Amino acid sequence: MASLTLGALGVVYGDIGTSPLYALKEIFHAGQVDPSPENVLGVLSMVFWTITVLVSLKYVLLILRADNHGEGGLIAMLALAMRAVGERAALRRMLLVVGMFGTAIFYGDGVITPAISVLSAVEGLEIAAPALHDAVVPITLLVLTALFAVQRLGTGGIGRAFGPVTLLWFVVLVLLGVPQVLARPEVLVALNPAYAVGFIAERPLLAFVALGAVVLVVTGGEALYADLGHFGRLPIRIAWYGLVMPALVINYFGQGALLLGDPQAVENPFYLMAPEWSRLPLVILATAATVIASQALITAAFSVTKQAIQLGLLPRMRVLHTSVRDLGQIYVPAVNWGLYAFIVLAVVLFKSSSALASAYGIAVTLDMTITTVMTFFVIRHGWKYPLPLCIAATGVFFAVDILFFASNLLKLLAGGWFPLVIGVAMFTLMLTWTQGRRLMTDRLRDEAIGLNDFLESVFLSPPQRVPGTAVFLSADEELTPNALLHNLKHNKVLHEYNLFVSVRHHEVPWIGFDRRIELNPLGHDCWQVTLHYGFKNDPDVPLALRLLESRGVPLPEMDTSYFLSRDVVVPTLGGGMAFWREKLFAAMHRNASAAADFLRLPPNRVVELGTKVQI
Repeated sequence: MASLTLGALGVVYGDIGTSPLYALKEIFHAGQVDPSPENVLGVLSMVFWTITVLVSLKYVLLILRADNHGEGGLIAMLALAMRAVGERAALRRMLLVVGMFGTAIFYGDGVITPAISVLSAVEGLEIAAPALHDAVVPITLLVLTALFAVQRLGTGGIGRAFGPVTLLWFVVLVLLGVPQVLARPEVLVALNPAYAVGFIAERPLLAFVALGAVVLVVTGGEALYADLGHFGRLPIRIAWYGLVMPALVINYFGQGALLLGDPQAVENPFYLMAPEWSRLPLVILATAATVIASQALITAAFSVTKQAIQLGLLPRMRVLHTSVRDLGQIYVPAVNWGLYAFIVLAVVLFKSSSALASAYGIAVTLDMTITTVMTFFVIRHGWKYPLPLCIAATGVFFAVDILFFASNLLKLLAGGWFPLVIGVAMFTLMLTWTQGRRLMTDRLRDEAIGLNDFLESVFLSPPQRVPGTAVFLSADEELTPNALLHNLKHNKVLHEYNLFVSVRHHEVPWIGFDRRIELNPLGHDCWQVTLHYGFKNDPDVPLALRLLESRGVPLPEMDTSYFLSRDVVVPTLGGGMAFWREKLFAAMHRNASAAADFLRLPPNRVVELGTKVQI
């Protein structure tokens, strides 16, 4: 438990743990709040109760309970919600679209988080050594470049250092905050929610604007749920209540106490809390902490992408495993360098953490709102709780999420457009891919022949049969694979043994070997095989088919060939999707990684036969 809790500190809380670097500063800057004593106490009260309501109550107490066979995250929640609503087609479609949009927005968040975290840490150089002001952006880009360059080596070694470094970071947060709080203990009155209510009542418009920056104190809250499967519910809760929340509150109140005594410290209250001699080491530690926060989000982006591919929301991509022991350690080159390109663009475009803070809140609040919406469907249709209780349980959180989102919309033109553009672009790709696959499947089904009927007609006057086993991969187990039709047409032979294999991905994270394979004899030494995988399983067709050897199906390793259909998509005007989207789908389909690689087929025993599909 201690090891898991320490690991959770490093991976789960890296993002929210680095928020004190910039959050309070931005509330007074971007929120346009004057650092008067009344405003400082009102803002601190809002900060404390935002952390309490959105993280302690919403995520730690409620949403951590909504696990999908032990797994968490937006994809797991989407699968859980869709399974909960059962066969309600309209609800499933709505949840799929909402879940896809939330997943797409996550990529926008994935660009802003490393950029603002590392930039805010390096900006401490301006306090420690003002002459280095012009070096902040170049050093930030250097740190980020090094971080993305080492991803292909795997995160195992780096990961072992995550927990201890982040533990040191939270201890330092406490050490920075305690002397300030002891010097001005009157700051603790802000724990009373009356100060937040009073601030909102006396300055409602100012408070509404300030909410757009207050939400920065809970960025990273989604990580609590996303990393549920890595650590489990209890270690995440122990780490939160035992260290993370107290350290964050003490540091924020320490910054507030500093502002009560010196309003000019609003320039950078985090670094100005530290003694002058310690600021340069603090910059180094803060940079390490923000690199860890960024690493956790990059790893999450790889994991989310893999899960989206398994559920058919994105085209196949090259996924490399960086550890022989930990299946969760993966590297997706396309995602890695795509994120890097947009992060560099964000740093160069915005140049400071204050400017990036304007772009941050919209993505975070949208994801939080979407999680709340899907939680309602899980507890209503999955857990079968009474409707009034479900509305009460999620309604308050939904109202708070919407309020924060509305406040962040004020920053749309100041930078909020940036993650939205990324999110909308990703959503367009995901929607185009899912609709294009459906159109292609429908067209193939219209032109296909039923497998049973076809085999019955073939064996009325059977072709010559050759030694060996043929494995025909097919998307639909009821239809004759195009590869079989082309093989008979051109080679005019049929193998001695034939397997018709379909791969099915389900809305659960894991499916074990005991439920991996479904076998249906078709006669004449032919079998229909369905392989079942969860959205976190790695499909490996040859490995799964070995399970058939005990059932009398011959699969000699060097005498088994795998036949695939390589479909070429031809966009056509009229029907289907808009022509530009059909061309986009055709390009995505053409550039997707090979099915043989995705299914781990041995490259020297794969035969691909092409066919054109008009959509």
